[in-house]
Amino acid sequence: MKKGKFLIGLAVLVIAFTSCENITDINEKDIEGTYIGTLTKESSLKSALDEGQDDDATADIIDMGDGIIEVHCYGAEFDTTLLLNYYDHNDSVMVCNTGADFESMYGHSLGQGHMGGGLMGDMNNGESNWMHHMSDEHEAGDEHFGGFNMENHSFEYTFLTGNGSYHFQGNKE
Repeated sequence: MKKGKFLIGLAVLVIAFTSCENITDINEKDIEGTYIGTLTKESSLKSALDEGQDDDATADIIDMGDGIIEVHCYGAEFDTTLLLNYYDHNDSVMVCNTGADFESMYGHSLGQGHMGGGLMGDMNNGESNWMHHMSDEHEAGDEHFGGFNMENHSFEYTFLTGNGSYHFQGNKE
């Protein structure tokens, strides 16, 4: 009898624990890789890449674990690397700043356990990880700068720099 109660209790704990964990349909290998595309300067500041002119560019995406990716984007006159959190949202994977970049952009620290792959036990039914991130970490009007379209295997992101903003758009190689 004690063994039966123990097994039932253990089963309940396993179910409770796994239902609180952020289990997602994202396969990191689906977003990781090389994306070939274009980079467009979106600022009126002058540089080697004139405003509105497209330049060939590449974005290398590496999964760092714990819901974080490294994005290395480069072209003829542009080369930057940054870390981003990623969140599933229907047929997309959305991205958001990490750490100090998040705090600088939004004026507060990213909450505990809400970084892509963390525990999200307070998610509502039908709520995607992105929707949960938005409701827990952001205010209305907070701006975001890109993500992945999983149906056409593409990535786009607007990089904000001291020399203006650059918009990358590309498809997985």
